[in-house]
Amino acid sequence: MVWDGFDVRGMKVLVTGASKGIGFAVAEGFAKAGAQIAMVSKTESALVESAEKLARRYEVKITAQVGDVSRPKDIKHCVDEILREFGKIDVLINNAGLNVRIPAVDVTEDNWDAVLDTDLKGAFFMAQTVGKHMIQQGSGRIINVSSVGGHVALRTGVAYAAAKAGLNHITRVLAVEWAQKGVRVNAIGPWYFKTPLTEKLLEDKAYVEDILARTPMRRVGDVQELVGPAIFLASHASSYVTGQILNVDGGMSVYGF
Repeated sequence: MVWDGFDVRGMKVLVTGASKGIGFAVAEGFAKAGAQIAMVSKTESALVESAEKLARRYEVKITAQVGDVSRPKDIKHCVDEILREFGKIDVLINNAGLNVRIPAVDVTEDNWDAVLDTDLKGAFFMAQTVGKHMIQQGSGRIINVSSVGGHVALRTGVAYAAAKAGLNHITRVLAVEWAQKGVRVNAIGPWYFKTPLTEKLLEDKAYVEDILARTPMRRVGDVQELVGPAIFLASHASSYVTGQILNVDGGMSVYGF
């Protein structure tokens, strides 16, 4: 008999920022594993295209809602519609985010607000909105997509770093508050992965060499390598795990010179 602790078949999984990059890869990974997927993104054309792609590839229910997570009204609307269609949400992949990679001395108030509103405020209010329903149903898993930039200091992106450090601690606080209510809250902390957001950076050979010099595995990650950690944290295999930040970074966050 095969142990099925990693089985996520039939789970209702909400993925934000799901139209491309990490969000799409994780949504596809769960669909391939038999979960039903609710995709949220603020870019309608890309979202529709991505949802149709998954619906063609996998025989699971796929739904999509257009919404900007930096707006609590959008969050409420999206979650209400997904609950109306799915009846429940078992897993939230809190992935939507953006970055402004400029030196700290050049960061404007608009830069700061844009990043924090999406990466921190949006992530919290999405977790809160979905968390209320999970508490009512007595079960749920929230997986926040953070970054090693919330754990170690990088050279640029101070607003992003502040948001991800805040998200890491939100993860811990919610885990403590909701542990006895059947809701587990964890986070994944990626390093550099090949996505549309990093595509231009990774074309710079000198920049890539610097990244690899700080990465024990000496390579950039592939987004498919985030699927396994997400399924682990969503499944019964991690039933005694909460409040943790799992860095998926090729060893970067523990590397010393």
